[in-house]
Amino acid sequence: MNRNRKATPRVIATYITSGALSCAPMMLAAQEASESTAGALDEIIVTATRLDTELGRTPAAVSVVGIDDIQLGRQQLGLDESLARVPGLFMQSNYNFSRDLRLSIRGFGARSAFGIRGVKIIVDGIPETLPDGQGQVDTIDLGTARQIEVIRGPSSSLYGNASGGVVSVVSEGGTETPYATARLSAGAFDFRKIQVKTGGTAGPMDYVVSLADTSLDGYRDHSEWENTQFSGRFNFDLAGDSSFLAVVNYTDQPVSNDPGGIDILQAAADPRSARDRNVLFDAGEALEQTRVGFVYTLPIADQHELAVRTYHVDRDFANKLPFTGGGAVEIDRAFSGGGVSYTYSGMLQNRPNRLIVGLDLDDQDDDRRRFDNIDGVVGPLVFDQNERVRARGVFIQNELSLSETIRLTGGLRYDEVEFDVDDRFLSDGNDSGSRTLDNVNPMLGIVADLTPELTVYGTYSTAFETPTTTEFSNPTGGGGFNPNIEPQEATNLEVGVRGRLAQSTTYEAAVFNIDVKDELIPFETANREYFVNAGKSDRTGLELSLQSEPFDNVRFVLSYTYSDFNFDEFVDNDGNVFSGNALPGIPEHFLFGEVSYTHPSGFFGTFDFRFVDDLYANNGNTVSVDSYTLGNLRVGLERAMGPFIASPFIGINNLFDESYNSDIRINAFGPPGLERYYEPAPDRNLYAGIELRYDF
Repeated sequence: MNRNRKATPRVIATYITSGALSCAPMMLAAQEASESTAGALDEIIVTATRLDTELGRTPAAVSVVGIDDIQLGRQQLGLDESLARVPGLFMQSNYNFSRDLRLSIRGFGARSAFGIRGVKIIVDGIPETLPDGQGQVDTIDLGTARQIEVIRGPSSSLYGNASGGVVSVVSEGGTETPYATARLSAGAFDFRKIQVKTGGTAGPMDYVVSLADTSLDGYRDHSEWENTQFSGRFNFDLAGDSSFLAVVNYTDQPVSNDPGGIDILQAAADPRSARDRNVLFDAGEALEQTRVGFVYTLPIADQHELAVRTYHVDRDFANKLPFTGGGAVEIDRAFSGGGVSYTYSGMLQNRPNRLIVGLDLDDQDDDRRRFDNIDGVVGPLVFDQNERVRARGVFIQNELSLSETIRLTGGLRYDEVEFDVDDRFLSDGNDSGSRTLDNVNPMLGIVADLTPELTVYGTYSTAFETPTTTEFSNPTGGGGFNPNIEPQEATNLEVGVRGRLAQSTTYEAAVFNIDVKDELIPFETANREYFVNAGKSDRTGLELSLQSEPFDNVRFVLSYTYSDFNFDEFVDNDGNVFSGNALPGIPEHFLFGEVSYTHPSGFFGTFDFRFVDDLYANNGNTVSVDSYTLGNLRVGLERAMGPFIASPFIGINNLFDESYNSDIRINAFGPPGLERYYEPAPDRNLYAGIELRYDF
């Protein structure tokens, strides 16, 4: 396996030329077979681009996942179930709910020790990513998600800090006919989930309200998880085509234990075991969060629109780490913000033009305290500081139609992010301080419809990423900031093609090269994790996806990702030279395939597989984690039973009983050859459930 090949313009040109030549016969065939087709692609509207845009018109790699792929027969434990089909996206830590799902797009987010980094998470227009760039998905209600949009690649011209990619979740709206559903499911490792949901319309309002309770003992020791969620979405159609959206979410997660990483010998001998110190120190987390958000949209005349949003989140968080000194952490967090945008849709020099300008204001206020962890019992206070982050961003984006088939999009955004620390634990000195980081991010893209069924695009975009408040922490364990860490910056060049063949098949291909400066990289010591900047890295990739319905009720999905990600220049603080090595935590090849069948009687069945190539566990590329192939199966039936519609379902995860790791802890600590990289994944396991629906 050659992971250290340096990407050159010649290599990139070869990818582009090969892709174009391979598509040429299909393009001609599509033209001949599609004379009666009005448009190139179904009119899927993408909202994550801020200018609501048809999928075929976007000058970027965008994937859209629909409601059946999110909900139908799913266990609904995490986003990885539905997003594995998206090329360029790689997920780990899907069975350690204490660390949260580690989601990366083109390598952005792969470094995360917990939560999500480098990727902007949005739910119904409200950010789930903090102003410092840390995101989480443990409060997303998959049982009410209607659509998930993924922008693959740097998007800081749209969303500012930590926008190496964007994941936007759009919730279900209410239906004209009111309904109520009850969904019960259970499975291996004492998995249990109960969800009740109702939706409908009442005058000018449509609504969906959901309550879900989930518990899981987990495959590994000390991996129990409990989660209760309430969510509500209320949309009001007001006079003059204006609208008002209110969303609310409450999440209580009292138990989320962390079994920890283990070494290769322990993983082979007893993959279900936890690290002994994680059990001793009762490692894990608990959280409680309340989120409310409002979005008001006001059309002004025929060509103008004003949108205003505001939100507030309270999040109480506590976790225990597997060491004594400062190993119990409590964070009382409040983050809130808002924004305003103006959109013009009209003519410029007699050509169709769309313009959006806007302002984003976001604030984060954390009261962070650390206590000694005395064998799982919270001990004396050893650290107390207030951390505040203020993010301000202004942006402009314009889409101009140069002709009926060519559109040019340009964007620019300026961001300023201010970090302030007020040290309240002064017995070890005053480490109060502040840092202000700012950045300008441009974007330029062009889209051309070569035929009604074939679109090509090219994009130049950038991204910047500040360290989060956690990543700013001093490696000494003291207060204040790490003075030796800087923001990460990225520049992206990309070309892509999307189209349709013979009415039944859609496809997409993208080739990109990303240069990253000051890449943020984690290091683990005996007692804690800290971050450093790498000099430069280079990422070249190829993403392919295809969806086909060759027969009635049969669908095939295939996606492939090639990732050639390497350090160009990187010498760590100890003088170790990693230049030329592959970035750890990202497989070179990732393949996803799915076949699904639905019958008019209501039966459905879906089989999917994932091939994950070898990946490196450390910067030195001295530890390689083996590849694996994972298969999953789910089947179900929808039948009327009197006034109810009953939908029983059953699923098998890891159908082939593959031994693999659900997470690799990058640059983990431990004796040479016995570093704690590995978090073994569950073996073959089954779940089943039933959903009952009643329409009023």
